[in-house]
Formats: sequence, structure tokens, C-alpha cells
Amino acid sequence: MPFRPTECADYNGHMQLKISLGQMDVKFGDPAANFATVTRMTEEARRRGSDLILFPELWSTAYDLTRASRYASSLDAGVFADLSALARRTGIYLLGSTLSLLGENKFGNTLTVFAPDGTLLADYSKIHLFRFMDEHQHLTAGDKPTLVDLPFGRAGLAICYDLRFPELFRGYALAGAEMVFLPAEWPHPRLVHWQTLIRARAIENQMFVFACNRVGRDASNEFFGHSMAVDPWGEILAEGGEVDELITLMVDSSKVAEARQKIPILQDRRPEVYR
Repeated sequence: MPFRPTECADYNGHMQLKISLGQMDVKFGDPAANFATVTRMTEEARRRGSDLILFPELWSTAYDLTRASRYASSLDAGVFADLSALARRTGIYLLGSTLSLLGENKFGNTLTVFAPDGTLLADYSKIHLFRFMDEHQHLTAGDKPTLVDLPFGRAGLAICYDLRFPELFRGYALAGAEMVFLPAEWPHPRLVHWQTLIRARAIENQMFVFACNRVGRDASNEFFGHSMAVDPWGEILAEGGEVDELITLMVDSSKVAEARQKIPILQDRRPEVYR
């Protein structure tokens, strides 16, 4: 079964969640500076009482993919060990994507979920590689959708370009996901696509979508931020601007059941006739 959840012992369904989105300017090829930003934002999120923080795609290095072999490590070493220690020190769920070592000379764009005790709960390597940023030339695509059971609900994991593939999100919804976490490096001029697709994925699957996008520039792109939290009705709960900022909000995951009971989209599907 492709959608196999990672179990979390203290999962107990619908709860209040305070979440922070760490919208940051990612410094190209400068892991030390970027980790300092992640540390500062995580500490502030914890000060605000957040349960979880989500950072952008490739927050450690940006798209410095030609030097992926310099940065990538196994999931128990390098930047991942640093993230585990940071999660443990701050007592917060820590999510974001960085370069990982998938095998000999194989590198992934990998989203990790670290628990407040530093345990790696789940990892997801980007399934749909983005040709416009040469991901297909330097990275190995993931082939496994990933679900993780958190204390506040079941979550699916996705990264940036995955947002354009509704099948992935529908699969998560059918497997019981109540939310999806999506880090991104999404540039101008496609702001309308970003805003529309996030809301569409939330509405059509009656789930929360939490999407954290970077700001700043690299040699070829200007990134617009506009990190978003959208509820199962498609309402925008929070949206960032185009500068570094920590966006924090409260979420009530019971809205998922409410939406799915009121308009039973998933029950009314007729997959046998769609072909």
C-alpha cells in the first residue's frame, strides 16, 4: 500500500494546533547562515507557544545543486543531526526540506519531520522534480508518498512542484490525511498559481494546507514568499508578505470532519466511471 503512515504514539485526533511558518531569505550555498536563521525562528516560535514550525524548501543551501555532494548527508548525520538537536532543545516539531544522501551519488530533496524529543518521525523525498531549476539533472526523485500521524492529526508531506499534481493530494485525503505540509521555493511571476493551487488542494480534499515559501533572490529567480495556511473550506487563515517573517496561527483540526460531513466529497466519488 503506497500510503503507509508513520506511527506516532501520542496521536489522538482532533486538537488545537499552534503552527509557525518560518518564511526566510535562504542564502545561496551558506548552510551556517541559514541554520542560524532557522535556529532563531524556531526559538521565537517556541517563545510564542507554537507546537510546530515549517521552513521552506532547501532552506539550508537553496538551489546550489551542482555542489549537492558537499551538502547532502544521511538522515542521522550532518544537518539532520543538527535539526534533531534543535527540535530536542526547543521542544517543537520541526519540518523543512534539505539535501539528503539517498545512495551512492544519489541526492534527494527531502522533507523531514522531527519530534520535540529529536526523533525523526518521517521523511519524504520530492516525487516531482522541477526541470526549470535543473532538479532532474542533479537529484534523484522520490517514489514514496509519506503520511505521518501527529498528535493533532494525520499529515501528508509534499514539496513545491508537487502542488501541481492533485493525484498526490487526493491519495493523501483518501488515506485519512487531515493536513498537508508543503515547503517551497516558488518564484515570481507565478504568484497567482501558488495562491490558487494551495486553495484548490485544500478545498477539493477538505484538508488544511500549510505552505511555507522562501523570499529573496538567487541568480535567476525572485521568490515572493506569501506563505499560506488554508483551511478545509479554502479560507486563508494566514498569508505572509514578501519579506522574512515568522507567521504564527492557531488551527482547529476538527474543521476537517466538519467539512467532510457537510459536503461528503470523498464518499461521493465514483472512481469506476472516471476512466
